[in-house]
Amino acid sequence: MHSTCSTVSGKEIIFETGRLAKQASGAVLVRCGETVVLVTAVAEKHGREGIDFFPLTVDYLEMTYAAGKIPGGFFKREGRPTEKEILTSRFIDRPIRPLFPKGFSSETQIIATVLSSDGEHDPDMLAINGASTALHISDIPFGGPIGAVRIGRVDGNLIVNPSPLEDTYSDLNLIVVGSRKGIVMVEGGANRLSEEIVMEGIFKGYDEIMKIVQAQEDLREKAGKPKRELSPVVQDSELVQKIRDQWGGRIEEAIAIPGKLDRRAALDEIYLTVFESLGEEGERRRGEILGYTDKIEGEYIRNMILEKNVRIGGRSFTQVRDISCEVGVLPRTHGSALFTRGETQALVLVTLGTSSDEQKIEALEGSSYKSFMLHYKFPPFSVGEVKFLRGPSRREVGHGALAERALAYLLPDDEEFPYTIRVVSEILESNGSSSMATVCGSSLSLMDAGVPIVEPVAGIAMGLLKDKDRTVVLSDIIGDEDHHGDMDFKVTGTKDGVTALQMDIKIEGITRETLAEALLQARDGRRHILSEMKSVISVPRKEMSPYAPRIFIMYVNPEKIRDIIGPGGKVIRAIQEETGTKIEVDDTGKVVIASVDVLGGNQAKASIQSITQEAELGRIYMGLVRKITDFGAFVEIFPGTDGLVHISQLVPERVRKVTDIIKEGDTCPVKVIGIDAQGKIKLSRKDAIGLTPDSSND
Repeated sequence: MHSTCSTVSGKEIIFETGRLAKQASGAVLVRCGETVVLVTAVAEKHGREGIDFFPLTVDYLEMTYAAGKIPGGFFKREGRPTEKEILTSRFIDRPIRPLFPKGFSSETQIIATVLSSDGEHDPDMLAINGASTALHISDIPFGGPIGAVRIGRVDGNLIVNPSPLEDTYSDLNLIVVGSRKGIVMVEGGANRLSEEIVMEGIFKGYDEIMKIVQAQEDLREKAGKPKRELSPVVQDSELVQKIRDQWGGRIEEAIAIPGKLDRRAALDEIYLTVFESLGEEGERRRGEILGYTDKIEGEYIRNMILEKNVRIGGRSFTQVRDISCEVGVLPRTHGSALFTRGETQALVLVTLGTSSDEQKIEALEGSSYKSFMLHYKFPPFSVGEVKFLRGPSRREVGHGALAERALAYLLPDDEEFPYTIRVVSEILESNGSSSMATVCGSSLSLMDAGVPIVEPVAGIAMGLLKDKDRTVVLSDIIGDEDHHGDMDFKVTGTKDGVTALQMDIKIEGITRETLAEALLQARDGRRHILSEMKSVISVPRKEMSPYAPRIFIMYVNPEKIRDIIGPGGKVIRAIQEETGTKIEVDDTGKVVIASVDVLGGNQAKASIQSITQEAELGRIYMGLVRKITDFGAFVEIFPGTDGLVHISQLVPERVRKVTDIIKEGDTCPVKVIGIDAQGKIKLSRKDAIGLTPDSSND
């Protein structure tokens, strides 16, 4: 057994190998506090023939036993992955995938299993670091190691790997991943912080990452396996040159066509000619040839941008494509917007619900409820493809989480707007960041629904091309620029601050200067998009859709809850049926009434008030005389509650008989003049003469 450790922000992270899972290609136990994660890496001995992608699978698994819990449900075992497990699997996959050498095609699998969780040290950062370490010490070819930390900010102070309590008060939540050569991935959210603060957080994290990288390198020196010999990628240079010579000019012309479908059709026609010219060999080597043509495409696109300063479609490096915005596009949804930018289009819908519609989250740390959900859908027709429709893919979950994070800080709190909010983004066309179109469309549709967001949010995808000493940053990249570029950097925010960002690097790393340029250029593009959005709708609507529920909140004495519910729920069911409302009551006495119309909500509210109201000292009520006695009259001031009007409190003059003044069944105004310790109410008729109910002469 061998181990190394690094100290990050005063917390020791221990890497251990040689004790567990010894048949894996690489296996590491990562520990911080009492949180322990086992990460294994295995690659098949032989590569897969005839594939044009790297077959990497990453799975992050949170086992409930790690927190001393038994899973719920009928089967009492872990089932489909949670959203956090899916997102963490993506966090591991994205920075390591570009670090495998080209030509390596062996089926490779990373499994990170949370074995113990103390609730203080988040296992997801340990899993990313463990995946890099397992690969680094294994025989699998890998261009790492990399390290990962989380960055928070409380009271203006940056914190590395904040605790759950610190995270609660943090206005920044960033995951930063880097190698010796620079930053390789960033993911996170911020509460409208400046680009300068975000930059400071990223590079504070990078300094700590170097300690983690060093620990991995030390472990490899102690326990690393010799790396496999990888056969160099054999390229048919003669065929590549032939394609360049005979069809290169046509390919270059086709690449300059602005429209995606027209451009693709022109290129497909050229490649069909290539296959036909090669006869049987062309069909047999179709996959290989498509790899060559893709490489040639990339060379021409990069040369066009880096050498000729021209982008596909003729835009400048900072120019955003034409934008079209519409709101209120569907009649029965609670809010809707159609956002189109170039050839990317998102139809975004908002649905408002009550607290019973909240999503329950079961996690190692415990259960919680989520009142804002954003779901992203990417149907195959959006890119002109045919595929089976299945459940949401990892990519769809990831893009939805990014857009949700972009808006989360701008939403009103539950007291101001007590609704559960679900946003669904239907991507109808895609050529360039559909997740950023989702952010823009979501902002528009929330305002259309009357959700009082603090201010609008927009998003933009930035690209990067680097060649030798020249670096070019591109605003609002399209699909081909993303595919053949070196960076995909998505930034969302308001006019003045960042709310979310996601950066993936295909090259070895990015410098501070380039990152600063990309962030500032993104801010200019974001502000332009916001100006286009504001020309359609700039503030949330004052009135919600007539089909959205109206929510009324009232608070009652918790002891009155049983009176609202009634025996077997009889009373609350009757109120709901009579008023057409939905009523929820919690143990604190909070009553939430949801109704599709104001009248029904007010009726339900009045019914509950009549059941739960309590006498107020000094208040005037219109009472009903229920019983006469020699010493006074018992008067009901509201259903279920009465008080005594003593004979001396009937009128200012002396009274011989109560019935000389009032009789059973009479109504009269009375004033509450006393409530004793047992709750008995003293009333006065003479003090209420000439006054109206609900008034007070205190």
